[in-house]
Formats: sequence, C-alpha cells, structure tokens
Amino acid sequence: MAVPVDPGSSPLLAAARRAHEAAFGSAAVLAAWAPGRVNLIGEHTDYNGGFVLPMALQLGTVLVGSPTQDGTISIVTTSAEADEPHRVQFPAPSPDSSLSPGLPRWANYVKGVIQHYRGGPVPGFSAVMASDIPLGGGLSSSAALEVATYTFLQQLCPDDGDLVAKALVCQKAEHTFAGMPCGIMDQFISVMGKEGHALLIDCRSLETVPVPLTDASLAVLITNSNVRHTLTGSEYPTRRRHCEQAAAALGKATLRDATLAELEEARSRLGDEVFRRARHVIGEIARTAQAAQALQHRDYRTFGRLMVESHNSLRDDYEVSCPELDELVAAALEVDGVYGSRMTGGGFGGCTVTLLEAGAAHRAQQHIQEKYSGTATFYLTKPSGGAKALPL
Repeated sequence: MAVPVDPGSSPLLAAARRAHEAAFGSAAVLAAWAPGRVNLIGEHTDYNGGFVLPMALQLGTVLVGSPTQDGTISIVTTSAEADEPHRVQFPAPSPDSSLSPGLPRWANYVKGVIQHYRGGPVPGFSAVMASDIPLGGGLSSSAALEVATYTFLQQLCPDDGDLVAKALVCQKAEHTFAGMPCGIMDQFISVMGKEGHALLIDCRSLETVPVPLTDASLAVLITNSNVRHTLTGSEYPTRRRHCEQAAAALGKATLRDATLAELEEARSRLGDEVFRRARHVIGEIARTAQAAQALQHRDYRTFGRLMVESHNSLRDDYEVSCPELDELVAAALEVDGVYGSRMTGGGFGGCTVTLLEAGAAHRAQQHIQEKYSGTATFYLTKPSGGAKALPL
C-alpha cells in the first residue's frame, strides 16, 4: 500500500538528486514537481468540450537539474519502465534549429515542452527525472512529466506565469511531440490542482470550480489493474473521430452542445457505433455536472451511483473498458461501505477509482485482491496541490 509523502522531503527527490550527482558529477541546483491525477468522473468528455472532475494526486514526477554553459541539454530518466536509452542529449533549440520528436519516446514529452516553452531562450542544462506514478496506469504520468518540465524551465528562464497558457503548452507538446491528441484535463489539473479539493473543469471555457473533498470519513482508493495500456494506438483517435462525426451530423461544434433527445432523433443517420459513442459522451457530461453537485452536498450515495453509471457507459457504449477493469469494479461494489467505483483514465487497462467510507478501505483492498484474477496495486490518496518548484 503506497502512502505518499510531501514531494519536498520525498525519497523521490532524494533519489533524483543522487542520480544527478552520479550522472553529471555535480549537484542539482533546481527542482520541480508536478502531480499525476485521478479523474473521479467525466471520462472522454474533455475533447468534447464537456466537464471533468479530476483531483491531483500525491504521486508525481520530479525534475532536478542545473544550467550548463555549453548550450547542450542532457536528460536522464530513472524510470526502469521507460524505453531505452535512459539518457539523451541534444542542442538547446534556437530560432534556426527547432527540436523534433524521435526515440526514445519518453524524451518526446520533455522535448515538446522545451520547444513550445513561452519563456526563454532556453539555455543548456542537465536534468534527471524520477516519478512514482505508475506508467500506463491512466494516472497521467505523461502530463506530470510535461508539467514538471515546464515548472523546471520557469526557474531556469522565467515566463509570464500564466497558468492556463502553461497547461495549453504542455497539451500542445503531447499533441505535436508524442502524437497523442489528448484533451486538456490532465495538464490542467497537474498545473491547477488544489489541496483538499477536486476540480470541476469546464473544458470549453477552461473555467474551474474547486469542490471540497476533505471529509475525514471518506476515502478515495485507486486500484491499478497492472494491465498496461498504450493509447497512441488507433483506439483513442478513432473514438475522437466518432465524436466529431456525431457532432457534425447534429450540426453542433462539439457534443457539449447536444442533447440525448437530439441524438435519438439522428440515430438512423449515425450508424450504431457512432450513436453509442455520442450517447456515452452526452450522458457523461450531464453525469459529471450532477456528480459535482452531489459532492458539494456530501451526497456520496448519489455520487457513487453516477460513478457506476459512468463505468457501465464506458464499458458498453464507449467500449474502452476491459475484463480486468470490470472485475475490479464488480469486486469493489460487493464491499459494504463502498459508494461507487469505475474505470478511470483512457481505458484498455490502467486503474479504477473507488469512493468509499474511510473505515472500509482495508476491507475493500482485501476483498478486491481476493476476487481479482491478476495482481492489483492499491493507492489510498488525498487531493494534492498542483505543480511547484521545490527548494534545494
């Protein structure tokens, strides 16, 4: 059971500093940390202009480093799961020569942020990254790396401090350098996270409403199926295209503007698959707004019911769940004191999120592990603040 600690005093930071000393023969002088996230409800709604309700995690990614004089950027990852090589070197970008994506894949997230950074010019630097977010678990390890990189660059050569623009640059890095057409949620919550709160994000206006999540009798349990997903495959872009087709057929800019009645009316024109994809999104946007209200009023039963409806819709209409996630959700719902459970993140593996009474957390973990055919990893977590510079 992982019990995260404050990033400033964390073993993660200490390990990254040691690795910097070992790799570069000198101490790091700058450090930045950015959190992963779990989305409580509102899945595959962000790129449809809808609502999402994530919270930042105590799990995150740290980047430590120092400026150098030679105009070269050298970066080391301590993640054993990252693709090889674990050390990359390239010239800092200039007006005449921009960076481009390539191999190893993990470095593209860093390069993309450096290339699109709003301050600068970015000098040469050495850096080490370390993370305690499980890779491919749907807890946004990629956004945490992007936002940690941006936060590190803000200390190296400050920008104007605009947080929304920061999140948008990190999203752009993922689109252009990692080839993943993600919505804005992951980068936004990693930048804007607020301790003790989930964040209702309107992905059309980019307005946020903090929703308190400090009730000591309540717990959020993340269960990692340890089934690895890679989303840049065909599935994610295909879902996105289906949503765009449905919106166009309904004469809407995005599915945020559509109602279930309008969708039903257009059913014969859409084809079954596109219809079901859109039905999930329109239903999920409404569920997320309802869920935020329920959480404001501490109506956990309603919130839990909406989580289960969300999971069923992701499984049946959006078809992004998998047998392992369905098994984990079913096992969680058998436990007394569990309000609700659902798959979270892009799907095809990764994690579930369960809202439950704090007193039921141990019991739930035991029961889920007994029932699950694989090996689960558990994280009991509280809502964390967003990215920050760490004093060294």
